[in-house]
Amino acid sequence: MIKKIIKITLLVAFIGLIFWTFYFLYNKSQKPPEVFKTTTAFDTSIVKKTVATGSVTPRKEVNMKSQVSGIIEKLYIVAGQQVKQGDVIAKIKIVPNMLNLANAENRISAAQVNYDNSKLDYDRNKVLFDQSVISKADMQAVELRVNSNKVELEAAINQLQIIKEGASKTAGSTSNTFVKATITGMVLDVPVKEGGQVIESNTFNEGTTIASVANMGEMIFEGKLDESEVGKVHENMDIVLTIGAIDKESFNAKLEYIAPKGITENGAIQFLIRASIDKTNSSFLRAGYSANADIILSKKDKVMAIPESVLQFDKEKPFVEVEKGNQIFEKRFVKTGLSDGINIEILEGIQKTDKLKMPQLAEEPKE
Repeated sequence: MIKKIIKITLLVAFIGLIFWTFYFLYNKSQKPPEVFKTTTAFDTSIVKKTVATGSVTPRKEVNMKSQVSGIIEKLYIVAGQQVKQGDVIAKIKIVPNMLNLANAENRISAAQVNYDNSKLDYDRNKVLFDQSVISKADMQAVELRVNSNKVELEAAINQLQIIKEGASKTAGSTSNTFVKATITGMVLDVPVKEGGQVIESNTFNEGTTIASVANMGEMIFEGKLDESEVGKVHENMDIVLTIGAIDKESFNAKLEYIAPKGITENGAIQFLIRASIDKTNSSFLRAGYSANADIILSKKDKVMAIPESVLQFDKEKPFVEVEKGNQIFEKRFVKTGLSDGINIEILEGIQKTDKLKMPQLAEEPKE
């Protein structure tokens, strides 16, 4: 009797376990009711902009070059130093070209011979002219010849001095061996050192740069804009510059130039843009700072907006889902305005008190 009771108890327990297992699996397979978060419209400012990358450069930067070839004997400036127009920045020691030196010396010898011969001829004819043996016209021809030979001799001597020293006696204090600043500004770079060789700047060679000088009081932004964005911008648009090296500070600028021709970079067409920087900030801008330019295409203040993620489309018509009861929503078409990619302006269709259905996994943005 006891064994029979035990068997019946075990059988009932087993059957109960089976039912409980099926019940557990069934409940587990059922999806929990989907609960949607809601949000409301809010007032905010919407700015539509495009971004260009580039760098900060001086508007006026000039490379100082030597007018003669030779060796740098002395440098009078260092990077970061302020110079004025006309200040001497370097002195060049000329190393004469042996061929030019030989030609100049031969020219002096030939000019000296011609001058000596014409001087002897002049002395002889002067005696005859004083005795009224030759006419005044003949004497003038002799004087012209001796004066011409004298000028030729002086020119040959000056040429030799220029080859050796870079300046002639007639030039006075002027000398090509001194490199002078052509503008007032700050020395940005001195790529040469004392003892280094330099090449003169001429028609066929741009020459060796002694120093780069720029006016740091007038800086500009130079960057590149993609062809998909360049059609949206125009001159005199406002720009906000963000410089990576200067935290928590932005600079205002005005777009002043858009290149009429694009260049191909990495398979994309880029257009050069330039903007003048309004230097009202106290921060010192160094040449070469990388910067991002936010070009403001349009802007609206204090408009009613919603998160753009809330907006849905039905055959390209925008709509939102407005809560009418507990987790009960109805479709409502709206008229939209300006968008910045995060928030979008709502012109018609909803009120600020309406609760709008948010998509799953979306977080409510901060106003």
